[in-house]
Amino acid sequence: MPAFSQNHPLDNLNTFGVSAKAKHFYEAQSLNDLMNAVKAIPKNSPLLVLGGGSNVLFTNDFDGTVIRPNIMGIEEIYSDKDFVTLSVGAGEDWDEFVGKTVEMGLGGLENLSLIPGNVGASPIQNIGAYGVEAKDCIEWVVGLSIETLEMVKYTNPECNFGYRDSIFKRELKGKVIVTHVCFKLAKKPTLKTHYGNLEEELSKLGSKNLQSVRQAVINIRNAKLPDPKTLGNAGSFFKNPIITVELAKKLQNFYGTIPTYPVTEKLVKLPAGWLIEKAGWKGKRTGNVGVHQNQALVLVNYGGARGTDVLALAKQIQDSVSEKFAVELEMEVNVV
Repeated sequence: MPAFSQNHPLDNLNTFGVSAKAKHFYEAQSLNDLMNAVKAIPKNSPLLVLGGGSNVLFTNDFDGTVIRPNIMGIEEIYSDKDFVTLSVGAGEDWDEFVGKTVEMGLGGLENLSLIPGNVGASPIQNIGAYGVEAKDCIEWVVGLSIETLEMVKYTNPECNFGYRDSIFKRELKGKVIVTHVCFKLAKKPTLKTHYGNLEEELSKLGSKNLQSVRQAVINIRNAKLPDPKTLGNAGSFFKNPIITVELAKKLQNFYGTIPTYPVTEKLVKLPAGWLIEKAGWKGKRTGNVGVHQNQALVLVNYGGARGTDVLALAKQIQDSVSEKFAVELEMEVNVV
């Protein structure tokens, strides 16, 4: 049976480190545990599936059921001369898994090193960094249907992946619990090092291979991002906004050089951190919350902050950026 408790503290289960409790809490170590946990959900009780807690902000106690699918295991299910397909349990730590793929000489996920959270969240959020997204390597996603208690499988196209988006955040939200993710990884990797200052960091390391790309990403992230274990945060709080080329040109004419990344012929992506910094928020602190001094995209809990404090700061930043640049910032973090 899954481990069960009532009024379960969630303080150590969210990387923001804000205080909250779940009315009902289940931790599932197996598929059988997970099915039993779903069966036990009280009628009309809200449900929250919680993995590593790295992309959630609790603004109050959760008056419902929290299920933590802690299903582990990495299994090779297919291999040929070019690729290996691995089925990975939703409860596996994401960065530890990425490290294992690099040790195995398999390419595709090295740019996603040091992203906090569990494997189960990777397709839901379509996590991404340094020019790579999880969808680039995901073959299919397996989950448990909450309604039918049957296992369901979604191929990559069926997941409807978008920028930090997927079918699991939309049509299937609250309907499917991810249990396993299958990744197709390359035995002959093609390294992607053009994004950000990866090339600069790689030149310091003096080599260019899977190991050095992973190390370069780790070095950059450690230099820019606070460790959630010492300073509460959820990584990137906002999505990088996508705007028209026309608006981007207007902003560049007014503000000078603005970094942009092409999306289509008519759309470009702007770094949200750049917008927040230019709006004067980088390093600014209000009470127990603030914007990190090295990365404006990261909101931090200096200790004792409530989720409502973090949310209030986020809304101030959104209003400020909208007023200055006519660009709307969308929160990447899931507010509960």
